[in-house]
Amino acid sequence: MLVLVAVTLAGIAPPAQAATRERLAVGSYPRVVRLSHGPYQGRIVAAVSGWDGGGPVAPVFESTDEGRSFRRIGEIRDSGGGRGECCGTLYELPRQVGRLRAGTLLWAASYGQDDGPERRMSLRVWASRDGGRHWSFLSEAARSHNHDGIWEPEFTVDAGGTLWMHYADETEAPRYSQVLNRVGSTDGLTWGTKQTTLAIGPTRVRPGMPIVRELPGGRYYFAYEICNYGKLYCNPYYKISADGANFGDPADPGTPVQTAEGNYFQHAHTVTLFPDGRLLMVGQLYTDAGGHRLTGNGQVLLANDALGAGAWYELPAPVAVPDAFNDFCPNYSSVLLPVDGGRNVLEIAADYDNGVCTTYFAKGPVSPRKPS
Repeated sequence: MLVLVAVTLAGIAPPAQAATRERLAVGSYPRVVRLSHGPYQGRIVAAVSGWDGGGPVAPVFESTDEGRSFRRIGEIRDSGGGRGECCGTLYELPRQVGRLRAGTLLWAASYGQDDGPERRMSLRVWASRDGGRHWSFLSEAARSHNHDGIWEPEFTVDAGGTLWMHYADETEAPRYSQVLNRVGSTDGLTWGTKQTTLAIGPTRVRPGMPIVRELPGGRYYFAYEICNYGKLYCNPYYKISADGANFGDPADPGTPVQTAEGNYFQHAHTVTLFPDGRLLMVGQLYTDAGGHRLTGNGQVLLANDALGAGAWYELPAPVAVPDAFNDFCPNYSSVLLPVDGGRNVLEIAADYDNGVCTTYFAKGPVSPRKPS
C-alpha cells in the first residue's frame, strides 16, 4: 500500500518541452499507416471517424514530410450503412488478397448505431487503390443478428494469406456482455462465419478494442482491453500468435500490461512496433494499480523492449491531453507511428476544442532503449 501511495503522488512529470500539437480534423478515433508498396511508398496516411453537415464522414489525410504536416486527400462517406458511424480502422494490405494487390488501403467502421431499437449494425469495408485519394465500397464483413452492437474492427493478414477482421461483439448477451470475434476472407469480398477469439465469464466481463501487429519473425501481437475483470478496470492485455490465425483458448485472458510499479492504461489502448523492436503503447487514462489517475495522465506512453514480456516503462507523449477522462473523445484510442527512421514517434489524439471533439497531431523524440 505504501508503494501505491508513493506512485500516486509522484506520477510522472510532463516533458520539459512538450511538442506543439497541430489540428487535424473534427472527429475522434484516428488511425494512421505508413504505405509500404506502390508509387506512394513511404507516405503517411491518416483517417478520422468524423462528421460534418452531411453526416458521418471519414476524412483521409496524407503526410509527405514524416508527420510534420498533413493535407486532406479524400474521404469515405457511406450512403447505405444506416445512421451513425463509429470506430473506423485503416490498413494497408501487405500482400495480395484475391484481386486486391499489395498496397491496397482498406477502411472499415461500425455503421447503423443510430438506427433505433430495431437496428442491425454492420461492419462495412472500403478500398482505395491510389493511396487514399479515391474509395469504393468493397463488402460487408459482418452484420448483427439482433439490436446489440458490433464495434472496433481491426484488419490483419495472417501467415497463410487470409485477411481477417477482428471486432468486439455484444450480440452474444446475456451469456457474455461482449466478446472478441473474427471473420476471415480470401478476397475481401466474401467473409466466413464468425469465430470466437476471446470470451470470458462471468456475464459482465467485456473484452474489446482488438489491435494486431506483426512482429519480427512472423509472429503476431494481439492486444485488447478487458473491462470488469479482476481488480483492474478496462486494462490492456495481450497474446502472441504464431501465425495470426490462431490465438489459443478463448477463455484464457492472456497477459496484462503494466509497469514495474503496477501503473497501467485504462481504456482504448493502441500499440505500434518500432524499427528497433520496441513496442510503444498509448491509452486514454494513466492510473496506478488502484485506478487513481497519475499526474502524467494524458501525457505518457508506455514502452517495452521484449515484445510485450515483462514490465513496461514510461516515455513522454507528443500530444498532451492532460484533462483526459472516461469519455469517447479525449485521448480515446489515440494512435502512434514511428517516423524519422524510428528516432521520433508521431501521435494523433483527440481532445475537446470548445466542446467539439477534434483530432490533433504532433511528433516527439523516442529515447534509447531502457538499460537492462
